[in-house]
Amino acid sequence: QVQLVESGGGLVQAGGSLRLSCAASGRTFSRYTMGWFRQAPGKEREFVAAITWSGGTTYYADSVKGRFTISRDNGKNTVYLQMSTVKPEDTAVYYCAADSRFLVRTWPIRGSNLEIWGQGTLVTVSS
Repeated sequence: QVQLVESGGGLVQAGGSLRLSCAASGRTFSRYTMGWFRQAPGKEREFVAAITWSGGTTYYADSVKGRFTISRDNGKNTVYLQMSTVKPEDTAVYYCAADSRFLVRTWPIRGSNLEIWGQGTLVTVSS
């Protein structure tokens, strides 16, 4: 019933910025933690960032800490990923996820066990 739709992906030059959005629609019964994973060509899916429902707690992978910022607007049922000073290694399909069960700091080990996933949006960073 609940669906996640990502948008904002595209081509960006190294050092530039891009903002991804993930909008939740349908019946949102719980106050979900939401976040982002990514999968580069030939690589395993990896955790990027997550944020609690209140927005009071965020957690980032070391590879993006200081460059990416996650935020959310519960009035719009939307979570954002602001990507700054992007690098070619940021190239990947970015997937939005939502889950009502797990502490935000445990998300890197949850993988595909999270409750809801979007279809992904492709980000390509040129060098």
